[in-house]
Amino acid sequence: MDPVAEPLRGGGVPVPGGGPPVPGGGPPVPGGARRIAEPWRRHVIRQLRHRDRTQSSMFQDLIRLYTQILEKTSLTKGMLSGPARRPSADTSLSFLQQQNIRFQKITGELAYQVVELQQQIRIKDGILETQRARLEDEQLQLQAGRGARQELQGRVEQVQQENGALKVEYDALLERRREAESRLREEKRREEQLLEDILVQKNQAAARMNSLKERCCRAPETPLQAAARSKVTVGGNTDLRVSEDQVKKNPPSLEAFPKPEGQDESGGRKQARLFRSASTSRIFHSFRGFFQKRRGLSVCSLEEDFPRPVRICMYARVPARALQVLEAHEQGINAVRFSCSSDLLATGGTDRVVKLWELRAGTLTHRATLDGSTEGVTCVEFDHTGRRVLAASFDRSALLWRLGDSNPKVTLTGHSRKVTAARFTSAPHQVVTGSADRTIRLWDLQRAACVQQVETPSSCSDLVCSGNCIISGHFDSKIRVWDGRLGGCVQELPSQGRVTSLDLSYDHRQVLSCCRDDSLQLVDLRRWSRDRVVFRAEGFKCGSDSTKAVISPDSSYVAAGSADGSVYVWRVSTANLETRLLEEHRSPVNAVSWSLSGEYVVSVDKSRRAVLWSDF
Repeated sequence: MDPVAEPLRGGGVPVPGGGPPVPGGGPPVPGGARRIAEPWRRHVIRQLRHRDRTQSSMFQDLIRLYTQILEKTSLTKGMLSGPARRPSADTSLSFLQQQNIRFQKITGELAYQVVELQQQIRIKDGILETQRARLEDEQLQLQAGRGARQELQGRVEQVQQENGALKVEYDALLERRREAESRLREEKRREEQLLEDILVQKNQAAARMNSLKERCCRAPETPLQAAARSKVTVGGNTDLRVSEDQVKKNPPSLEAFPKPEGQDESGGRKQARLFRSASTSRIFHSFRGFFQKRRGLSVCSLEEDFPRPVRICMYARVPARALQVLEAHEQGINAVRFSCSSDLLATGGTDRVVKLWELRAGTLTHRATLDGSTEGVTCVEFDHTGRRVLAASFDRSALLWRLGDSNPKVTLTGHSRKVTAARFTSAPHQVVTGSADRTIRLWDLQRAACVQQVETPSSCSDLVCSGNCIISGHFDSKIRVWDGRLGGCVQELPSQGRVTSLDLSYDHRQVLSCCRDDSLQLVDLRRWSRDRVVFRAEGFKCGSDSTKAVISPDSSYVAAGSADGSVYVWRVSTANLETRLLEEHRSPVNAVSWSLSGEYVVSVDKSRRAVLWSDF
């Protein structure tokens, strides 16, 4: 830095000869008197001081760095220490020139280093700013993480409290389960004991009945039987032995015997009255009329107690072509069934009627229409005589008709939802119904009342009866077997899908189920095993929850209708598709029925069409 400018920083003016600067900027006045500075000089001094301050502030950092660099060099140390001897002027000049060149190089290098260092400082300042920004972001994330951690801790504590409450509840439920299991074991023991008591009582009742029959067989002769073989004296001399058979064939009369002589009319009348009192025909006729069943108000006639002859099918024909196509109902048809004699057909539809069709020489002829249902019919069934028709309805009831009467003889009500199935049982005057209200009910037709009710875990879609057993299909993919005498479930068979219908073979050995997984399953009832024959085919699709399949009378084939309007027939022995009947139905087929003679098959669909099939 210029040494002349240095005193200016202190606010003075340099004095020639090395004297101290005079304050105020003026030279010293000889004789100690101080000359008053002129105005222009003071202005110049103020300008110089202002420039000095401005330039000093701009180059203060560079001057400081340069001073530090000079202090670090050995040249500076040598110059400060001073040489021991002063060299010559030429040598000193050349040396100083070399030193000046050297210092210039060093100054350039140092200036370049300063520039590089400043650039590095700027880079590091940028990195520092970036790191500060990242640090602020990390701090924000840390704060958010701390908040989330506190929230999670709160949730953990809440979950722990809930787990504690659930554990307490679980322990209570576990204890209740143990108590329920103990009660269940106790109830099972009681049930076994009750069954044993029932069996003992039944055995005792059977023994009493047997002994009563034996006593009746060994009973002494009744007075009526003795009177039938006794002698009746008329007129004192005539002996007549009247047997019961003779009395029944030829009832005696008063005119058959002559009046004895010597007696008046009064005596004759007395003897005649004596003969009439001994007449066995009047006594037997009166007793027979007394014990004879009165059927004026009964739903069953005497003829219905005796089965009609049934044509037994030795070989079922596989249908090949349509013999007749009918628009059988005004709306869709839900059910179809042949009678045991195969000459009568019943169809039930959404139009709330059941129609009877007579089958003769491959032609269906309308015979009668059965009214009484207030909603659509879901199922139809003939009894073993073919003289009664049973139907289930959407109006939560089942109806019974007798042939020749279009009005229902009995209406069975009590279900809370639609009745999906109604079947005759093996008992003469009992029917069983299944409903969507998860109940199965047993009805007495003579009283038109429900005599037994069974609660089921799921809605009943269809049922069949085999002896004392009731087999039901349900929407929970289960087939259940119920004991009709005890009212309990004795067997439960799983199915591959929701069961839509059941059909029992003619020999009661197999049951066929149609399922919503587009398959048919045949179960052997003799083994009650889970092994079954499954029938599937490409294109076959179960059209609704009430699609009904059927077994042929000889148990050689099974048939079912598909959603595409086709009828599929499978062979039981191979489980392969035997034939597929096309082109007659244009809507999903709801039900199929095979005549007991094995000659005909009838299929019905949702578009009120019924088709009669056969192989000729």
